[in-house]
Amino acid sequence: MDDLLLLVHRIPFPPNKGDKIRSYHLLKHLAQNYRVHLGSFIDDENDWQYVDNVKKLCHETHIARLDPRSAKLRSLAALLGNRPLSLDYYRNAGLQAWVDAVIRQHQIKRIVVFSSAMAQFVEHVDDARRIIDFVDVDSDKWLQYADQKVWPLSWLYRREGNQLLAYERRLAQECDAALFVSQAEAGLFRRLAPESAARIDFFNNGVDTEYFSPELTHENPYPNNEKAIAFTGAMDYWPNVDAVQWFADEVMPKVLQQHPDAVFYIVGARPSEQVRELAKLPGVRVTGSVPDVRPYLAHARVAVASLRIARGIQNKVLEAMAMAKSVVVSPQALEGIDAEPGRELMLATDAPQFAAQVVQLLTQENTAMEHSARAKVIARYNWTANLSRVDALLDPAAPPHGAVGSSYPSDFSPAKA
Repeated sequence: MDDLLLLVHRIPFPPNKGDKIRSYHLLKHLAQNYRVHLGSFIDDENDWQYVDNVKKLCHETHIARLDPRSAKLRSLAALLGNRPLSLDYYRNAGLQAWVDAVIRQHQIKRIVVFSSAMAQFVEHVDDARRIIDFVDVDSDKWLQYADQKVWPLSWLYRREGNQLLAYERRLAQECDAALFVSQAEAGLFRRLAPESAARIDFFNNGVDTEYFSPELTHENPYPNNEKAIAFTGAMDYWPNVDAVQWFADEVMPKVLQQHPDAVFYIVGARPSEQVRELAKLPGVRVTGSVPDVRPYLAHARVAVASLRIARGIQNKVLEAMAMAKSVVVSPQALEGIDAEPGRELMLATDAPQFAAQVVQLLTQENTAMEHSARAKVIARYNWTANLSRVDALLDPAAPPHGAVGSSYPSDFSPAKA
């Protein structure tokens, strides 16, 4: 086997955690064909328990501790220079020394970088094939944040968006391929970075449809007298916080008028104070961290993805579809997902429409849509098939720089899924 260097901003485990799913499956796939040398960070002390699981997939690892509070303070130094705060947030001398040693000792000729902030560790490498998986256009996400905030955060986020876009464009020019999570996301970046259009591509996320399966039995976590509406995701992530606040304030009162027994469950780890406060509202429950999200999906009457700010693909939507649940999504949550509204899920553009769709599904189950949703995920979101694109790009016989084309059918903190 040949050696490969993989750099990931957060340790890629556990495999069923929203912000780790893509990086875990990328690592697992690469480990089948390469001796993987993995460099990564841990920013949650609970994640140290997963290090041994990750090491089993790797030839060598360097896992660095990252304290979010000190990293935020360190990142402010970027304000004195012409660079994104995200780079200083992840800057680490120990990881840099390890990367340099691995490249030298193993004569690394293939490098895969997961997220733009990790590219700083291999910027100086020009004699290896470098593939960067941006996943989302993070710069655009920061600009969306800026539009929702007041000064000085609006200024800070807009600066980060503009600085990060300039860095993303430079990386796309320097790497052999720049990948994104969907055709829509790749198309957006082609418009933002037209000079690199030829080397911009994508591979869709996948779903483990045996794990997220309606055939499995799960104990009901809800009281029998409730009609559960579920939202899943990391609840310290501002787009998710904004989404559940909006749904609880604007949509649930309308739903409760028709279904007084409906309850909106916010299911996810690390709920912010704003999210915890929502539990005081009628018909709203906040679970906090749960050992397994599947029971909450399996026994929910409806799953919702009410995001107003989003980039890339929402795993929460694909997982609910895989479990044959009725899903109601916002346009932002639907972006990048190959699903037909009215056939495989429901689309709502405002609070009255969201409430009407949810009420309709609480009143009468749509089994045809649920079956179609799972069938679409099985057909379109297969990890092995989607990751084959990365295999082709890592082939040293592949033409370098500029030969990439789509092979598919028609508050400051690092981004999380």
